[in-house]
Amino acid sequence: MSDSALSDLDLAHRLADAARAAILPWFRRPDLVAANKLAEGFDPVTEADRAAEEAMRALLARHRSEDGIWGEEFGQSPGVSGRTWVLDPIDGTRGFIAGTPTWGVLIALGDESGPHLGVIDQPYTGERFVGAPGVAEMTGPLGARALRSRATDRLEQAILFTTFPELGSAAERAGFEAVAGEVQLTRYGMDCYAYALVAAGQVDLVIEAGLNAYDVQAPIAVIEAAGGIVTDWQGGPAHHGGRVLAAANPALHAAALAHLARVR
Repeated sequence: MSDSALSDLDLAHRLADAARAAILPWFRRPDLVAANKLAEGFDPVTEADRAAEEAMRALLARHRSEDGIWGEEFGQSPGVSGRTWVLDPIDGTRGFIAGTPTWGVLIALGDESGPHLGVIDQPYTGERFVGAPGVAEMTGPLGARALRSRATDRLEQAILFTTFPELGSAAERAGFEAVAGEVQLTRYGMDCYAYALVAAGQVDLVIEAGLNAYDVQAPIAVIEAAGGIVTDWQGGPAHHGGRVLAAANPALHAAALAHLARVR
């Protein structure tokens, strides 16, 4: 049975704490081994990925046994409550094995309509970005503060992040480049940290393709709590993954969507 004395938000923090404890001993270790999950291409997984998801699943089994779980490493476990915890123990494993600090732990809670609670946690820098009903906040080395996305409303003033050209088809890349050709600055390869920066009011847009639900559900909840908007490239729901556009505000979202919606 669920532990009603423990709120969903408090449990989400406990999940993030458990993942931190499981992951950090492996970060920047010279003996870290990455296995490849793909027959063609490279999709790495490490002991840290598996240990973090196992730690989070153990807590959920203890406190939310009626809820479902969807994790990147161990798949879907059905529940009976209609709610699902969506976990990506290390979003950005390529960055993790390369020693960069732009990977993160993603935790979301939602239902078929999408996520309503999300956490983006960066264990190495000690930053945690949280979005939930009535909650939009981050903690880190400089303390705690509210999250609020930027008011930039024109593409020529915007900062854009993406994983292109690493992911996506030729047509999808062309759509991204149509937007990139108008913005002030484009940066590459930040994984989930880019979404956290949208919520924190540092950057304006993230455009990606080829995502899974566990890649995007936590960022959706965090960005929307901070005042931003996340959709697919047609302006519809994005919580199942695929092509994703995250924007700091509706006006900027509309400007980028005008280019991306043409991609078929």
